[in-house]
Amino acid sequence: MSENRVPRPRRRRPLRAAVGLLVLLAVVGYFAVQRASNGGGGAPFCVASANRDDTGGTTESYEMSPEQAANAATIAAVGVAKGLPDRAVTIALATAMQESALRNLDHGDRDSLGLFQQRPSMGWGTPEQITDPVYSAGIFYDRLVDVPGYSRLPLTVAAQKVQRSGFPQAYAKHEPDATVLTAAFAGGGSLDCGGPRPAGPGDPEKVRTEMIRIFGKDGLHTLPPQAGQAGQAGRNGGGGKGVAEAEVTLREKANGGEAAVRLSRAMAHWAVANSREMGISRVSYDRRAWVGGQDRGRWQVKGAAGAKDGDGDPHDANPGEVRIFMAR
Repeated sequence: MSENRVPRPRRRRPLRAAVGLLVLLAVVGYFAVQRASNGGGGAPFCVASANRDDTGGTTESYEMSPEQAANAATIAAVGVAKGLPDRAVTIALATAMQESALRNLDHGDRDSLGLFQQRPSMGWGTPEQITDPVYSAGIFYDRLVDVPGYSRLPLTVAAQKVQRSGFPQAYAKHEPDATVLTAAFAGGGSLDCGGPRPAGPGDPEKVRTEMIRIFGKDGLHTLPPQAGQAGQAGRNGGGGKGVAEAEVTLREKANGGEAAVRLSRAMAHWAVANSREMGISRVSYDRRAWVGGQDRGRWQVKGAAGAKDGDGDPHDANPGEVRIFMAR
């Protein structure tokens, strides 16, 4: 190289880095605005939250896509319907988080499939069964409870005795988040799902059938809409005058105690998590209500649409009821 052509130092990298940072911030800001727009009608998302006693009562949260939330809700609901303790639900959720990231996969290592990457060749069931979240969660729990003292074992040990994974220690990293999800679906936590209202109408029979598959007929007491309120509910819900919103109403067993309350919580949060797929527009339970496309997907105290003063909204649930309203 000629001495007269000494290369000049490059001075544009800081500028390029700054431009890249600005672009990144703009993208992040765009999605934040989309999420907050229209009261939560932007990009869909779900957040599970719970107070953790082992962290001084601080609130822990875990964010998911609607697909992941629906699968997590089903895993938790199947465990609750079987009457299993929170520890079993946490083990199942942590396992699925590791195996599939809470996605119902149609592929995997060798012939592994579904949420838990179960293998037909290893006796877990047919491919159709394994890719059914209700079935795959159910058979996982069935094999888990066969493990002596599973609830007292470290999570990695309990999960490994069921899964026979090549990387058993990988389950451990998901335990904190799985604990938050368990509290959200089966305990005192909560699940918020924001985004647009369902695009299409919901089918109450489809919802009822799926809930019976999960919770069983004994745990599901369906009721007709409350007398004299169907037409008013339709008007408040944005539909035509006098047109009732289709509804599935569930009532806890009398004198069912904490087990019945736990079941109702699981039903209510399952409905929210599956609202986009099932065409569910609102859910009311325990003096609280969730309304699709409003309030950034958060549950509101007393009544639908953010009512906070017990104004007699016809969408409100009576004590011990879960009311699920369909989009139209």
